[in-house]
Amino acid sequence: MTQKPLPAATNEAINYNDMANAIRALSMDAVERANSGHPGMPMGMADVSTVLFNEFLSFDPTHPNWPNRDRFVLSAGHGSMLQYALLYLTGYEDMTLDEIKKFRQLGAKTAGHPEFGHATGIETTTGPLGQGLANSVGMALAERLLAARFGDKIVDHYTYVIAGDGCLMEGISQEAISLAGHLNLSKLVVLFDDNKISIDGPTSLTITEDTLKRFEASGWHTQSIDGHNHSEISKAIANAKASDRPSIIACRTTIAYGAPTKAGTSASHGSPLGKTEIEGARQKLAWAHGEFDVPDSILSAWREAGKRGKKAYDGWTKNFNAEDEAKRHEFERLMAVQLPALWMEHLEAYKLKLAAAKPNEATRKSSENTLEVLVPGIPEMLGGSADLTGSNNTKTKAMKPVKAGDYSGNYIYYGVREHAMGAIMNGLALHGGFIPYGGTFLVFADYCRPAIRLSALMQQRVIYVMTHDSIGLGEDGPTHQPVEHLASLRAIPNLNVYRPCDATETAECWALALSTAHTPSLLSLTRQNLPALRTEYTAENLCARGGYIISAAKDNATVTLIATGSEVSLAVEAQVALASKGIAANVVSMPCWELFDAQPIAYRESVLGKNMLKVAIEAASGFGWERYLGLDGIFIGMKGFGASAPAKDLYKHFGITAEHVVSAIEARL
Repeated sequence: MTQKPLPAATNEAINYNDMANAIRALSMDAVERANSGHPGMPMGMADVSTVLFNEFLSFDPTHPNWPNRDRFVLSAGHGSMLQYALLYLTGYEDMTLDEIKKFRQLGAKTAGHPEFGHATGIETTTGPLGQGLANSVGMALAERLLAARFGDKIVDHYTYVIAGDGCLMEGISQEAISLAGHLNLSKLVVLFDDNKISIDGPTSLTITEDTLKRFEASGWHTQSIDGHNHSEISKAIANAKASDRPSIIACRTTIAYGAPTKAGTSASHGSPLGKTEIEGARQKLAWAHGEFDVPDSILSAWREAGKRGKKAYDGWTKNFNAEDEAKRHEFERLMAVQLPALWMEHLEAYKLKLAAAKPNEATRKSSENTLEVLVPGIPEMLGGSADLTGSNNTKTKAMKPVKAGDYSGNYIYYGVREHAMGAIMNGLALHGGFIPYGGTFLVFADYCRPAIRLSALMQQRVIYVMTHDSIGLGEDGPTHQPVEHLASLRAIPNLNVYRPCDATETAECWALALSTAHTPSLLSLTRQNLPALRTEYTAENLCARGGYIISAAKDNATVTLIATGSEVSLAVEAQVALASKGIAANVVSMPCWELFDAQPIAYRESVLGKNMLKVAIEAASGFGWERYLGLDGIFIGMKGFGASAPAKDLYKHFGITAEHVVSAIEARL
């Protein structure tokens, strides 16, 4: 590809070429010093970013968390130096030149990919391609939902995304753009870095589709421009803002723009340019400045761009302060995600009713009943399901659907888009104002696992409601029966996996999920009915300790039966049968391994017992249970995949019965 000629910088007033070249120089230098990184994308998208940040993006570096700021998402997170350069140049206090110099080094805010929480101005963690794009759909949706509740004097902003070919190749992109078009999120603008290069080489190796027609078919406004022509960039963004649909601008760029031999090639994608190439780029760009040296005149121009948003911030603050006090306080509470008063009192009253009623029901139904109590009193709860609303039981009587043009609802029909659902929920949580929860079958956790992992990594209060959680779902067979999923989900750091055994535990697990501010939660719920085991009211949330003795032996126990979810009642049956044979056993319900592991050793020993035979019962893979069982323990569960048959037949076929538990214990003792 032939490198386009670049206008030389002059001693006249600083122009966009100078400002864009500052981004290019910082990106080249930082990647070179780290001997690691992706210089090509920042150099190619420097012009687009310069126009965006100087003319359109509403932000204030001195108030980086201003609620009505425009959101900027770098979905192509491998080009992180673009974002770090922009944050430094526009004056974010914690993004210093020293941080730029420490790019990709231990403890630096300038990690290899943008990390939420490392530095202000980074709206989400990106790197896994397509995630940022899907997050942005959640952010744009959050803006519309909050505007419907509080009015456009308080909420009125855009979400801008820079995405690359890789983001649009990932399947999550189609899920996300399809829903964005369906919901007509007109304040979402995607700037597509159309450089025709991927790691393996030109995108012609893998793509022949017409990208813009794909977006057009999904209901988007589309444009194609020269991504190095500042006038075209400016007009295109203005057109996008004027559109009544979400918008994508295909910005035809040259990767590593300015590099003499590597521009337009995959050689600049994921490797340093090298000293010789950088020297050539400085000459070609007429950048006569040393390593990490941005002249005061250019830096001042960028800092003025950073100050541009103060007027908007001041105007918004004035409007906000003029609003009714109750309205202001409610908005501030929602944005801080501070739960409202009395929500716990309502839940405790519900627990009292459960103790009296002793319902025999599936925990997915128990979850629905709990939501009927919670949702009316917690307006920030935003529900949804991936086309399984009636199976996940995630919609309550108090909820109405979110629709294009009517954003007053609080329930999202995500369609069969599990991956996008998880990432969109992350975007909703990151934006602020909502506690999103969404449902699917537990087996389909595989389809949204990358988003679940990022919920945990970013410490977001996102709640995954996953039903049909074992072979107990029955006839749908092994394709729908999760076996390894609990073990694999429990392996994700900072994710609380809850598997309640009855209605009371389900209510308690919901309370924990809502009150845990920096940890996502996953509720694993049954299709089949379960008996009430917690038949006496306790004010204490027993699930908060992760595991506890739900049924104590009448005599000194020699066996501890540990179970979760639907298998706790089975353990209680086995306890009764063992007692008739003179074997005393305690039954431990362990709804959350993560919370149990966080308890003091003394508590855990008091629950599991010392010098006792430990038996775990779970209709899933036994992987991980050895931490509680020791070398001489017994696991009763699955060793392979399931089968298609009624649930009772399956439990008997796979030996997950009280009778089998008793036989195994007798054989061992």
